[in-house]
Amino acid sequence: MATVQDILAKKGSNIISVTPQETVLRAAQLMNERGIGGLVVTDGGRLAGIFTERDILRRVVAQRLDPAVARVADVMTAPVTACAPDTPVDECAALMTAKRIRHLPVVTDRGLAGVITIGDVMAFQVSEQQATIDYMHHFMFDLR
Repeated sequence: MATVQDILAKKGSNIISVTPQETVLRAAQLMNERGIGGLVVTDGGRLAGIFTERDILRRVVAQRLDPAVARVADVMTAPVTACAPDTPVDECAALMTAKRIRHLPVVTDRGLAGVITIGDVMAFQVSEQQATIDYMHHFMFDLR
């Protein structure tokens, strides 16, 4: 059974984070520079929250906050839904769908191990399904 660790092995565990004290403007700029839709918020190496495009829309724009003044701590999502490296990929997909989230931090007893997105999960599942299709095609047609 495929696990989150399998996704991280393909994707890598590069973690892009901000502190709770960072301005919303700087966090949004970092997201734009990196082409990502969310940032992990860490405080002293500890997972404190997650800051996403949805937070910007709902808690900054809709509330008419000044992004140059507002702090990430004031608008981030916390507590954070997270998973472990040994969590099955299918379970993560179901969790992300049920909670309507697109970013899932991966944590161990030693701290943050990475972040997976719904796109990572879907790409991994499609790849696994394609491998199964290829195997079945070979089994059915190439062994004659």
